[in-house]
Amino acid sequence: MNNSFIQINQISKHFGNVKAVDNVSFEIQEGEFFSLLGPSGCGKTTLLRLLAGFEYPTSGNLLLDGSDITALPPDKRPTNMVFQNYAIFPHINVEKNIQFGLRKLGLTNEEIRERVNDVLSLVKLEGYEERFSSQLSGGQRQRVALARALVRQPKVLLLDEPLGALDKKLRDEMQLELRTLQKNIGITFVFVTHDQQEAISMSDRVAVMSEGKIQQLSTPNELYKNPHNIFVSDFIGETNFLKAETKSKDGEHINVSIEKLGEFKIKNSLNISENSSDVICSIRPETMMIDKEKSDWDICLEGKIKQTSYLGEITKFYIETKEIEKIITVSSQYFDNQSFKNNDCFISINLDDISLLNKK
Repeated sequence: MNNSFIQINQISKHFGNVKAVDNVSFEIQEGEFFSLLGPSGCGKTTLLRLLAGFEYPTSGNLLLDGSDITALPPDKRPTNMVFQNYAIFPHINVEKNIQFGLRKLGLTNEEIRERVNDVLSLVKLEGYEERFSSQLSGGQRQRVALARALVRQPKVLLLDEPLGALDKKLRDEMQLELRTLQKNIGITFVFVTHDQQEAISMSDRVAVMSEGKIQQLSTPNELYKNPHNIFVSDFIGETNFLKAETKSKDGEHINVSIEKLGEFKIKNSLNISENSSDVICSIRPETMMIDKEKSDWDICLEGKIKQTSYLGEITKFYIETKEIEKIITVSSQYFDNQSFKNNDCFISINLDDISLLNKK
């Protein structure tokens, strides 16, 4: 990543009284795989369409490689877009689908042929030139859509949930292929998805959106391990929320009373204020340990397994304790419920794995 390439400056887009995008500002680096992540209606697709030129902002401006593109129509922007439904023409073959966007560029037939051959090799579709969309699998149609977008050699590729129509196995394969493709060609990708795993596994950075605003913009690791608020913690993966109250600060830590567990020193990454009941603790299921015996971890609770879910690579345990009101979810690779006599168990927690968050 070299320098700021795309600048989104105080962008808003209103549809009547609905603020689809609400005063959003951030930057994207050149060559970055950048994802916009959030639930339906959060504003991520509207923001992508603003970058593409299919929508124009109510206020704010957009810069790409130092040029203001806010008022430019789509065909005047150095961007191209891949849609969820691929938008492949069914009446022409793969080669002509890919050629379609080149006809207006004034290229010679030889130049067009060379570009098409190059991009077919890039997306691994050599030999499919004469096929029609009805003769292609979902993954192959997705590659055609990518090829048609890339053949115009855009500075930025915009992708609107392009893997949404694929089954899980093919989707996982295409995630890896898409990431590899982006790194090989080195252009900037802006990717929209509602799938947390997809965004985390593919992206250099992720902007989590809700109600038209950016809730957090971070690397995938930072999003997962150090969420900035309850929405991000809950939306990115699975977590356990525990009631808490802050007491006095102690350097980078703060004393926190957690449900009926007691008072502990927790790292205060978000600089949360003292003596507040407007806070909550978040603990990821996989950071806790379930065992048949008591451990010497920072917190160890006695519990009873109420239910289990075997998921292949892990088993999820749903555990009841005296100290915590809600059922606690713990993930483990090593046990099933038959390992525990009378479903009795111990839950162990390290303080470093507890995130302290503001409720609002």
